Amino acid sequence: MLRYTKIAGLAIVLAVNYQAVAEEAKEEAKIFPPLAPLGEPPVPPDNKQSDAKVELGKILFFDPRIGGDTSTACSTCHEPSQGWAFSDDLSKGYPGTVHWRNSQTVINSAYYSKLFWAGSALSLEKQAPSAAKGGVAGNGENDLMEARLALIPEYRKRFNEIFGTEWPLIGDAWRAIAAFERTLIQRDTPLDKYLMGDKSSLNDQQIKGMDIFTGKGGCIQCHNGALATDEHYYNIGVPPSKRWEEDGLAQITFRFEMYAKGSNEELYRSAKADPGLYFRSKNKWDKGKFRVPSLRYTAHTAPYMHNGAFYTMEEVVDFYDRGGVDEEGRTTGWPDNKSPLIKPLGLTDSEKEDLLAFIEAFSGDEVTIEEPTLPKYAPLFTKAELEALEK
Repeated sequence: MLRYTKIAGLAIVLAVNYQAVAEEAKEEAKIFPPLAPLGEPPVPPDNKQSDAKVELGKILFFDPRIGGDTSTACSTCHEPSQGWAFSDDLSKGYPGTVHWRNSQTVINSAYYSKLFWAGSALSLEKQAPSAAKGGVAGNGENDLMEARLALIPEYRKRFNEIFGTEWPLIGDAWRAIAAFERTLIQRDTPLDKYLMGDKSSLNDQQIKGMDIFTGKGGCIQCHNGALATDEHYYNIGVPPSKRWEEDGLAQITFRFEMYAKGSNEELYRSAKADPGLYFRSKNKWDKGKFRVPSLRYTAHTAPYMHNGAFYTMEEVVDFYDRGGVDEEGRTTGWPDNKSPLIKPLGLTDSEKEDLLAFIEAFSGDEVTIEEPTLPKYAPLFTKAELEALEK
């Protein structure tokens, strides 16, 4: 028993130190996947794309009847004119609430292998119901949403033609929405063109900024590959949301999420910052860690970070340049878990401007769309049909 206890204790110690050791090794190696042009998005074999399915998903994406009280559609928190996200620090919540995290853009979400800030959904098909049914998001219920769809003749027709069902099923609604979201991609940015051989697509300042991005700035350590993210989790020292200090409703939402996600009483009463990945792993070394977001389309998606702590990219660069501390030099949030990759950079004002110019190259023009006309309700049966049924 004593030997077993020692082995178990060693295993815990090794697990606690693994992330820190891995990040230190990563920093020392300085070998990362290079930036690359974005290819075609992956499509799961059990949800093949079709024009009809995409069109249905587009309509459903904008339909607030896929939710609790018919007020909150996918597009409510992923508004096309706001970068297909929501241009406030915390996303818009279900009526009577406020959300507790920043809304991420849908653009290029088709490429992620894990969605949400803590990676809790592994596909767009899983992400859609998590959002539509979340207590401070859509707050929907399967049976009620299905009943609404059944009362809309156009939906009955479309679901039957696409999925072969007599009545719309909510699981097929998520598949259609996911198919539509896989069309919301941007592959023609200045950076994509440059990486495919058009050297005129970046100006001299942006090329200098790319050198800082891959060198002195260290951005490439986590923002690498075609999607400009390694999709790993890090605690970079982002300060807690000030809304939790000043906005009573936001504070209530924060505590609600803490309770709903199974935090213990000590954490529930004492936490001042979002525990992030800890909610999924329950490992104390994961407190304050979040999945690295892509830098693509960020020209249109301010504010930034999981809690919208920074409203401009200039603020983001200043934060990294300070080494992930606030203007008073303090690491806030969960300082014990801060990544060793985050340290002062010593960038000059000119280097910051060059870096910002390069980051703009990850974005093209805004992705726009003509919003669909939503189909209307209609009785399931005519008066004559009801009378015939009664007989």
